[in-house]
Amino acid sequence: MSLTVAVQMDPLDQINVAGDSTFALMLAAQARGHRLFHYQAEDLNWSDGRLWTKAHPVTVRQPSAPNAGDHFRFDAPVKLDLGDEADVVLMRQDPPFDLGYITATHLLERIADKTLVVNDPAQVRNAPEKVFVLDYARFMPPTLVTRSTDEARAFLAEHGAIVVKPLHGNGGKAIFKVEEGGLNLSALFEVFNQTWREPHMVQAFLPDVAKGDKRIVLVDGEVAGAINRLPGEGEIRSNLAVGGSAEKTALTDREREICDALGPELKRRGLIFVGIDVIGGEWLTEINVTSPTGIVVIERFDGTDVAGLIWDAIERRVAER
Repeated sequence: MSLTVAVQMDPLDQINVAGDSTFALMLAAQARGHRLFHYQAEDLNWSDGRLWTKAHPVTVRQPSAPNAGDHFRFDAPVKLDLGDEADVVLMRQDPPFDLGYITATHLLERIADKTLVVNDPAQVRNAPEKVFVLDYARFMPPTLVTRSTDEARAFLAEHGAIVVKPLHGNGGKAIFKVEEGGLNLSALFEVFNQTWREPHMVQAFLPDVAKGDKRIVLVDGEVAGAINRLPGEGEIRSNLAVGGSAEKTALTDREREICDALGPELKRRGLIFVGIDVIGGEWLTEINVTSPTGIVVIERFDGTDVAGLIWDAIERRVAER
């Protein structure tokens, strides 16, 4: 099966090739004989019932050296009809999950009956990482979603130290620990309320975060692999993007229970590539569906070809259509 694959992502010259999951997916697609095109979400156009973009046919390769910049080659851009000329669209641009991101899902939803969009755009729109997870509150640490400083202070008094983070944040950005007593809580909420119009997420601080934050990748609802991410020196955040490090790991019984609970719903929604985050082997904190990562490091530790598993699932879905 040879597919035409349009990859909606960030600029290729700005990615970290060594660990980028989208680049790994592109390499795997090319190895299978699929034809690749690259474009950015801002390049989408709709007219007369057709969705199209100016896209570059692209060839990818492992770079000759770190940061060499020779990891891709663009051919002359073409006008690509995403409904009639593409078999698959990979929606892989990084958040922020803002109106630009949401609008792209609305546009891509209009071709979903013709072209397989991964992940399903309507379901991505309906499943923000820190909102979708509320459906599985029984697996979560104590959590409050609010804009109220008074509610946050009462939550702090009940639970001791807390973590405050943007409801639609990503990559470990703007995550704050507030100690018991809440010396800077009011000032922090002033900044959060001025910066974001939506509520914020407040959770009980989990000391086990020092032992790591596990990223578990599920492909079409099935566990494909996991890594444990450890915070850097002087940090509570373990995201690799902010200096965390990764180590080999295995799933606990509780983590398998969580995956078993999520898996069927992820598959039903067409969320083929998902990364969930679990702290302390038992506390589910996020369900990442927009542009999940981690497959390169999983392969490095376990030898599991997660990109191959994702393409197996995509090809199977295309064949079923």
